[in-house]
Amino acid sequence: MMQACKAAQDSFKFFWRELSWERRRIVPGLDMTMVKLPFTDGARNDGNPEYEHMWVGDVDFDGESITGNLLNSPNWLTSVQAGQSVTMPFTHLEDWMMTADGRAYGGYTVNLMRAGMNARDRKNHDDAWGLDFGDPSDVKVEVERQPKQKPKGGFLSGLFGSGSKEPAVPSAFHDHPMCINMLPKVEAQLQSDVTIASSVDDMGWTLLHREALAGNLGIVKLLVQHGANVDARTPSGRNAAYLARSIGWQEVADSIEQGQ
Repeated sequence: MMQACKAAQDSFKFFWRELSWERRRIVPGLDMTMVKLPFTDGARNDGNPEYEHMWVGDVDFDGESITGNLLNSPNWLTSVQAGQSVTMPFTHLEDWMMTADGRAYGGYTVNLMRAGMNARDRKNHDDAWGLDFGDPSDVKVEVERQPKQKPKGGFLSGLFGSGSKEPAVPSAFHDHPMCINMLPKVEAQLQSDVTIASSVDDMGWTLLHREALAGNLGIVKLLVQHGANVDARTPSGRNAAYLARSIGWQEVADSIEQGQ
């Protein structure tokens, strides 16, 4: 389970990138987005586990902390309740999941449990969710909008002992398709209004901060080319390269630091 949680943290950047684009879509592309976090009232002596592991929706992320609204009703905890706004350090993240067209992406801890089920129980589990989770050893991290040849395996194959398989997490960086499609429009906007590259929003973040955290390398390069301040810091003191590196976008961080 610890390995599954670590895999979820390592791939969270793909969840956050997809969610950042979802918020720009006129027509939603995702049906559900949520993260799993551990909650506790403290040490217990009533026989119940100290932690309840529950899902949180309306997710936001600032590079250090995850915020959202608790989706589950606790079974024994009293310090939190369904619908409550919660904030927790990113290091506490246990899992993430997003769904599109009836297909689940992420869900590392869910798939770990599914891997231990027989075929009948797994089908009943998936029917209860109303989702296609696919092969539990082949966790998908990026939404597939076009039919593709099924890969040979997935990121959790080592956990399940299902043989040598290709990792689900892409080994080489590539921009999100929406980022690629938007580049001409973004460049035209920057050419017509150069202040876009240096403007600061109500939270004290520049566009470079947000695009770096979202892993949109193409847009990041355009912003830098049009005068974005790579040394600008958020109110908590983090620059764009730091934000990119903190979530795992090493290629984005390197590009910023090289001024490209």
